[in-house]
Amino acid sequence: MPVAVLALTAGAFGIGTTEFIIMGLLLQVAADMQVSVSAAGLLISGYALGVFAGAPILTLATRRMPRKAVLLALMAIFTLGNAACAVAPSYAALMAARVLTSLAHGTFFGVGSVVGTGLVAQDKRASAIAMMFTGLTAATLLGVPFGAWFGLSFGWRSAFWAVAAIGVVAFIVLALLVPNHVGRNGENTSLREELTVLARPQVQLGLAMTVLGFAGLFTVFTYIQPILTKVTGFSEAAVSPILLVFGVGLSIGNIAGGRLADSGLPRALIGTLAGLVIVLIVLALALSAKAPAVLLVGLLGAAAFATVAPLQIRVIEKAGAAGQNLASSLNIAAFNLGNALGAWAGGVTIDRGLGLAALPVVAAVITALGLALAFWSLRLDRMSASSITCPAE
Repeated sequence: MPVAVLALTAGAFGIGTTEFIIMGLLLQVAADMQVSVSAAGLLISGYALGVFAGAPILTLATRRMPRKAVLLALMAIFTLGNAACAVAPSYAALMAARVLTSLAHGTFFGVGSVVGTGLVAQDKRASAIAMMFTGLTAATLLGVPFGAWFGLSFGWRSAFWAVAAIGVVAFIVLALLVPNHVGRNGENTSLREELTVLARPQVQLGLAMTVLGFAGLFTVFTYIQPILTKVTGFSEAAVSPILLVFGVGLSIGNIAGGRLADSGLPRALIGTLAGLVIVLIVLALALSAKAPAVLLVGLLGAAAFATVAPLQIRVIEKAGAAGQNLASSLNIAAFNLGNALGAWAGGVTIDRGLGLAALPVVAAVITALGLALAFWSLRLDRMSASSITCPAE
């Protein structure tokens, strides 16, 4: 894998760390800012909404800039945003700094996906995307727990200073290792041509698959702590080690999904989404048994992140050359929209009295809808191919 792709991985590690680090510091932030824990939790929602809104806006705003310059500018925004979080004098200022930081997220992964696929052979594109997303899985497995420990030991602000330092290192690595010749985002493409990607049915289907797939994951994962303690019967102290199992699953599934997509994208698309549905169904049946539940939490992480590279490549392919950057960034936004939708669906399930044990079932139904869209999308491919090879006489 080219060293430039590894540089993208370093940037992804920093961005992944800052997205979730505040989850382990909510009580400290709430106490220092004199707000409720639920208000502190909105700092996570604000970040997710910033990703969703910022991805298409920044991608279009930087469309004529060299891609390397875009990546460096985004890492600068990321670094300054985390520094602003570290010195925020009030809750409102901290929220504004979190939103500022989030603006770099979607466009970095979107543009980075296109840059990464352009640096490798055609049959290695999905693996390049998976390698970049390894930075995100490493952040979940290592960066977030270490950041939480660092913040608890030296104050929550120190955690954001540490992440800002990661941003400086990532900026230097990107500057040194990403080649200057990766081109511009929209050098020969008009804004109108790039926006037409939004009207393509296959792109719309791809984005919908992403939303539904990750909505299924977060219907369960958002409430994983109460599920494990109140349904499975684990102690609260046992949750963190179990989440490490989830993180290991993420890392394995991410790489496996990239390799599957390189060997055959249609099979990978159907296989990974179907695998996620199956894991969710089995999880629903095994929640009351501790050992199987732990194993299935790891499999849930693997199955969920195995879908990432196939979903990302699918959208990039269907966007065409003119709209790859916008479509790629929009798909990152779709992942985050799925996160929010899943958390909402899980909350509705609980509020309706169905209980925590019903969450994997609801999640399986949601993901199954994404799987159905994948079948329909591939059927459209076959119909289109048939119409080209067998034109009407």
